[in-house]
Amino acid sequence: MNVFNYETVASADVENGASKVRVKWLITKAMGAKNFAMRLFEVEPNGYSPLHTHPWEHEVFILEGKGIVFDGEKATPFKANDVVFIPSDERHQFKNTGRKQLKFLCLVPNEK
Repeated sequence: MNVFNYETVASADVENGASKVRVKWLITKAMGAKNFAMRLFEVEPNGYSPLHTHPWEHEVFILEGKGIVFDGEKATPFKANDVVFIPSDERHQFKNTGRKQLKFLCLVPNEK
């Protein structure tokens, strides 16, 4: 078992087509999590993740802020306390459309 404050975890810039996005890897395979990783994303106003696809799903919980999830054609709005599910191989991008920082938890499988 491991209990810690998320603020003690170092964050890193997200690159490759992202703008104003940082990520903290909260739970990882290296910690003993065999199935899933938990990440905290922090997106500044007007920031966005890359528009991309991959063969694994995402489970996302919006903690703070508001934005849209974009599939390349359609933008779907979300706000704090919303849940977003991104199926495998579905194109997606998160954008902060608010005036405050957007924070969300994202769970992905460790085995990709």
